[in-house]
Amino acid sequence: MEITDVRAHHIRIPYDAGVASFRQGASAISALDMVLVEVTTDSGLTGWGDAFAYVCPRTTRSAVEEMIAPQARGLKVPDAAGIPAVMEQIQRNLHLFGRYGITMFAISGLDIALWDLAAKIEGVPVHRLLGTVKRTAIPAYASLLRIGSPENIAAECKKALTLGYGAIKLHETTTPAVFAAREAIGPGIPLMVDMNCPLSGEQAIAFAGACRDAQPMFLEEPVWPPEDFATLAEVRRKGGLGVAAGENACTEYQFRQMMTAGAVSHAQPSVIKVGGITEFLKVAALADQLGIKIVPHSPYFGPGLLATLHLLALRDDGLVEMFYLKREACLWGGRADVDATGHVAVPTGPGLGFEPDRGVMERYRVT
Repeated sequence: MEITDVRAHHIRIPYDAGVASFRQGASAISALDMVLVEVTTDSGLTGWGDAFAYVCPRTTRSAVEEMIAPQARGLKVPDAAGIPAVMEQIQRNLHLFGRYGITMFAISGLDIALWDLAAKIEGVPVHRLLGTVKRTAIPAYASLLRIGSPENIAAECKKALTLGYGAIKLHETTTPAVFAAREAIGPGIPLMVDMNCPLSGEQAIAFAGACRDAQPMFLEEPVWPPEDFATLAEVRRKGGLGVAAGENACTEYQFRQMMTAGAVSHAQPSVIKVGGITEFLKVAALADQLGIKIVPHSPYFGPGLLATLHLLALRDDGLVEMFYLKREACLWGGRADVDATGHVAVPTGPGLGFEPDRGVMERYRVT
């Protein structure tokens, strides 16, 4: 079986986040931009992947079409054992464009699609190819977007708990926000604080100390730049709280630098950024070896979400991140949503488990 084509589909699904907002720099984000990677074969089977996009979907789409598609067309579809070698060769072929950022986002999309194909060929779900299944449903945490007002934060936290979520993550940078959330959810609910890289090491240590009584599970990416692993390690040592990072890291190699520096208690590989399922597995194996917890970065709703569920099915712990918002439509017909108990079921169909709704794709396609 050979790959006949690789296509990138830019899909934009509007959402309503209520009192919250989502910004990337100066850009306000009011829709979920996804780049789905479709790998077709001469047998008629199709594999689906997901390449990180957010505010750069056209750039990611171009990377898939101009860098990835020429590498993949004509390749024999590898089985599960052969995917790592194929992906390493593609990384080597494209290293001139860098091994981080957009290049790895596009590579991630192809890798996920190859695992989808490999499992479909065998007639099994992806998790069956990856290892021993330990969970059939994954606990989710509500990833609240930036709100600011402590009163609104408290109200949204309480609403999330009534919907079944068993853990909360803030995207806030003030101590009143953190304490408002803790007071709203009580002492037994895990609370995480994603800061998105705003502080110096000294400022982050002070912030950790000020927040300690609210008992956050971790501060996520408290310092700038995110790859300053030495400073992250210092914040972890002196701040008295767990530190999480990894959504901005690509490849097992960079995670190895992070972990061996002692920078994190919780590693956050993003399957649509790190290099796909293949690199995620390497990161997870290294984390297990070093006693570091895996809490994936997964605030997306395409094939990358399904891939994350399959990967977490192999683990005894670890939560799946779900953006706390209302989408206008869903590629999976609501089958990958959080249930009333705060869990997301691991798909059991062949490959990633579901095929994206072509009608939704066409309705929300950006050309």
